[in-house]
Amino acid sequence: MHGAWADASSWSGVVGILQGQGYTVRAIPNMLRGPRTDSAGVRSFLASIDGPVVLAAHSYGGNVITDAAAGLPTVRALVYIAGFVPAEGESLGELASRPVREAIPELPVVAVPIVLPDGTASSDLYLDPAKFRDAFAADVPAERAAVLAAVQRPAAAEALTETTQKAAWRDIPSWYLVTRDDQSLSPETQRFMAERAGATTVEIKSSHAAPVAHPGAVAHLIAQAARATG
Repeated sequence: MHGAWADASSWSGVVGILQGQGYTVRAIPNMLRGPRTDSAGVRSFLASIDGPVVLAAHSYGGNVITDAAAGLPTVRALVYIAGFVPAEGESLGELASRPVREAIPELPVVAVPIVLPDGTASSDLYLDPAKFRDAFAADVPAERAAVLAAVQRPAAAEALTETTQKAAWRDIPSWYLVTRDDQSLSPETQRFMAERAGATTVEIKSSHAAPVAHPGAVAHLIAQAARATG
């Protein structure tokens, strides 16, 4: 599952590799409206799948699967790719602002005012296209990064502030891919979340956009989780 500032096509390379290995793969859409709305949608999608599931997510998508998978016996493993792994009552914003020894630059977020269907004012959050590659996808070729910046999907402001209701990683085995060159989510914060969840952890030299830049490494970790829990 994709996170903010991406869409399901960011997983295309990973999907192709896993399909080539014989796995059935579904790229679940993420509405990016906040963890409560998004996790409810994902949970409904998961209920339509027969058989065991390895649920993988990137970035904010990790926040979503942490809630969505709780209590679902079909989900055998959680795989976080530079993902958020909140505990109950934590928000993405809290985790992202956690103090670290080596701070990363502030994300170049651009807020676009919107009005929700009930008339409430909110904001959609984008990354500044001019700074997108440096912040999100530094090891992706410039031409590809420019396309990613142009087609990025915004996250609602609520994605930063809504808190997690349940933490599926307390009961479901987890795997974590730490991206050491990440300028969107501190590698130190990634390690903290992975250790707290007791995740099997692998580190690679990558920007935040690991599913795009390093699909082989991502697919390998997902396949490892599938073999371990199958």
